[in-house]
Amino acid sequence: MSIILTMSELEKFPKTRADLVVMLRNAGITPTHQRIKIGEVLFSREQHLSAEQVLAAVNQEDDEVSKATVYNTLGVFAEHGLLREVIVDPSKVFYDSNVSKHHHLFYSDTGELEDIADENIEVSKLPNLPSDLQIEEVDVIIRVHRN
Repeated sequence: MSIILTMSELEKFPKTRADLVVMLRNAGITPTHQRIKIGEVLFSREQHLSAEQVLAAVNQEDDEVSKATVYNTLGVFAEHGLLREVIVDPSKVFYDSNVSKHHHLFYSDTGELEDIADENIEVSKLPNLPSDLQIEEVDVIIRVHRN
């Protein structure tokens, strides 16, 4: 069910530290040392990571990045469109480096999150909304567990 990345989507992931700095600047984000380290973890490939996973990965080396800095940076990256926040339940948030339109399959027994291509989901009915509201987006998360 995972989506296949096209060449244009692959180009969204910076190949070098300099590419990452340009990506951050183009998004209106000041590329601090900590943001670059966090970006190197997040944008190395398409993936879904929790804040705790990002914190652990960033701090594997000698540098120490605080938990607050990781959470704040994830918020800034999401706010500027570099990440998608995927809230699978009130206590579990993933940060998705694939910002293209797609949906998710969440395995509640393993905590894994998998992409579902947008064309594989069809929403046939939505509620009637007041005239002053407009739908921005519909995100589908299918929660499953193995028998």
